[in-house]
Amino acid sequence: MADGNQPSTNKGSGEKVVKASAQFKPRRLEGQRDRMARRAAGKRSRTKVARKSGRYISSRPAKRVTDLALDATLREAAIHQRQRREAHPAKAERAPRRVILRRTDLRQKVRVRKTRNAVCFVVDASWSMAAEERMRATKAAVLSLLRDAYQRRDQVGLVSFQRDYATLLLPLTNSIELAQKYLQTMPTGGKTPLSRGLLLGFEVLERARKRDPEVIPLMVLLTDGQANVSMGDLPPQAECYALADFVATQSIRSVVIDTEHPIFERGLARQLAFHLKGHYHRLEDIQEGGLAALVRSELSR
Repeated sequence: MADGNQPSTNKGSGEKVVKASAQFKPRRLEGQRDRMARRAAGKRSRTKVARKSGRYISSRPAKRVTDLALDATLREAAIHQRQRREAHPAKAERAPRRVILRRTDLRQKVRVRKTRNAVCFVVDASWSMAAEERMRATKAAVLSLLRDAYQRRDQVGLVSFQRDYATLLLPLTNSIELAQKYLQTMPTGGKTPLSRGLLLGFEVLERARKRDPEVIPLMVLLTDGQANVSMGDLPPQAECYALADFVATQSIRSVVIDTEHPIFERGLARQLAFHLKGHYHRLEDIQEGGLAALVRSELSR
């Protein structure tokens, strides 16, 4: 790899290795709240838990109560007290202050806590972004997000796609050093097989979920959304949207970070986020203060 901002070139292949710009503290990319009851602990995503830990947020009816919500149980029983006392006057006279409970009154506590994510970064390494400075900014964003994920006890993996293939550069790991190494040496250039990147990212997360059902999968795509290589008979763009629709049905949460230069915006990454039913951010927006600066500039017009 060359020093400074000069990329090194892999002669004969047309590929280049571009260094990352300086890292920054990113905006926190929170995943959607998860509704499955889990047991694993972590720091990022809120999820319902099945054990007696976490914050008590509500209650529910339960045939078998293991964590009694006494307040909710008493509230449920209170509305039936007059009817029950009239049905059993002798019992009511013997213990006038006693609350008459039925099994149907019992309520189980619903708790939430933070849990781990398996975060797979899927990075567009083609030249569809059209400028080395955008790739440097993209790598800086990935490195910053990787460090944020690591600090929150998430496992992180890295997939890149270029030419006509996608590559798993880094299986899910807790090693930020490995992630940085493989990202910095990631070659760039060629066409954009976006469908292959999506598919490999999905496969990585699906394997992680099968190994550990407690983990919440999260795919973070950094791309301008343009696809020009297909795996099958569909046109490239239609194929990647169809695959995104499928991923959305598999309970894979996603975040799309648009790396396209604002001057040339075509809305392809935003459309991809729509098909994934995921969150959308511009590359500039995830930098700390980026959104605030954008709002201030809009207000000053």
